[in-house]
Amino acid sequence: MSEVYNKIYEAVKLIPKGSVATYGLVAAIAGNRGWARVVGNALHNNPDPDNIPCYRVVNHKGEISKAFAFGGGNRQYDLLKADGVEFDEKGRVLLDKYMMR
Repeated sequence: MSEVYNKIYEAVKLIPKGSVATYGLVAAIAGNRGWARVVGNALHNNPDPDNIPCYRVVNHKGEISKAFAFGGGNRQYDLLKADGVEFDEKGRVLLDKYMMR
């Protein structure tokens, strides 16, 4: 596992239950705003989904992944709902309310 991926995984671990972060925010926390696409790659290769809550990462519109690596988009939706996260009528996370602060 690369040093960059390790930084990304550590950033994702900071997202509390009931909150989400965008790929860009995770990249910034990990040390480089330009890593947003790298974040997606790292999460797709998450070696420890029980301890690295990649399902808490959404895009800048609050949309969940259509190809969530650990069970498809519905699985990500279900995990976020279980965390108490709410969605709008289009299925997007209410970022104003649930974005990690």
